[in-house]
Amino acid sequence: MMTSSFEKAIHAIDEAHALDPRKVQIEGKDEPYELHYSKKMSDYLQKHNPNATDTLRLAIRAQHLRRWEVPRDSYAMSKPGYHLWRTYLKKRQAELATQICLDSGYSEEDAHRVGALIKKENLKQDAETQILEDVACLVFLDDQFEEFEKGHDEAKIINILQKTWGKMSDRGHQLALAISMTERARELVSKALTN
Repeated sequence: MMTSSFEKAIHAIDEAHALDPRKVQIEGKDEPYELHYSKKMSDYLQKHNPNATDTLRLAIRAQHLRRWEVPRDSYAMSKPGYHLWRTYLKKRQAELATQICLDSGYSEEDAHRVGALIKKENLKQDAETQILEDVACLVFLDDQFEEFEKGHDEAKIINILQKTWGKMSDRGHQLALAISMTERARELVSKALTN
């Protein structure tokens, strides 16, 4: 059976995600965290844009490619340190994904498009980059927010929610409001949107 370039690339991306030593419990089974995260990203892309291009589907799946190898505490635990860490990760993840695409048979143009999407180039001007940003925000709200908010004071959480909301498109907002949340999480989102 012939395997498409897309299938080869997804397989290679998922193999890399499967190496993440951090585990989460999904339906009673341990799953590598980044594999879980990437599947959530793909699920939200399907809800946001079921007719997405292969390059966007690959960028979505590879957005956090091998992220665990560069832990947050490998950079200064400050706002500038956080931005340096994020900038480095985007570049590194884009390079890794671009190479996977090339190795899977994609053209230079398509492989570099995947990388550009991961780096979020031309956010707000490029519809596909905006979709990637929406999807990342949706996964944060759905999968990470409730745990994240426990470690921060309410004012900081509301500020983060307002920044997250500001990054999203109208379609992203619609999907975010449909996410099932705890009463506390829903209350924080409501405060963020009314302030």
